[in-house]
Amino acid sequence: MTSFAHEVVSRTERYSGPIFTVHTDEVTMPGGRVAKRDVVVNKNAVVVVAMDDVGRVVLIRQYRHPLGTKLWELPAGLRDVAGEDLALTAARELAEEADLNAARFDLLIDLHTSPGFSAETVRVFLARELSPVPQEERHERYDEEADIEIAWYDLDEAVAMVLRGEITNAAAAGGLLAAARARDDGWATLRPAGTPPI
Repeated sequence: MTSFAHEVVSRTERYSGPIFTVHTDEVTMPGGRVAKRDVVVNKNAVVVVAMDDVGRVVLIRQYRHPLGTKLWELPAGLRDVAGEDLALTAARELAEEADLNAARFDLLIDLHTSPGFSAETVRVFLARELSPVPQEERHERYDEEADIEIAWYDLDEAVAMVLRGEITNAAAAGGLLAAARARDDGWATLRPAGTPPI
């Protein structure tokens, strides 16, 4: 079967902001039509499944305005420092959101969060060999982060929370399910933290 090349024949920018841009592409389709597709491009993100030596993972609960509610999630953040190593970005976000340092990072999975309209990619790391950030070095949280709740759950209970619909953040669900599978496989499926990003 021959592969069809979808070509962009025009692009119109609709919005440009500090976190994401939106543009409309006119794209050639099989059969000769040209279709319009809106595309969101953002800074991409990292997510961290931080696991302690007894198999617990740290979850955070924070307010998400588009949904008007708080969600249980994994520590995460935008890839907003140009050229920064992604494991270093993950380490910074883990320290800022969960007051944790990790001596070891491995790559769990890469995700396209909503490829029907977004080019966003998320890299999910497994962080282990954890230690607390010293009190005097902790990040001052503000805005949505100011009232973050931090809690520890056994990984199997966190997976059960996903399956019961209590964790609905897509990257958190994917990360927790991947961590459980990787653990059950004896960590054989982990990739090096420095694996080139998608």
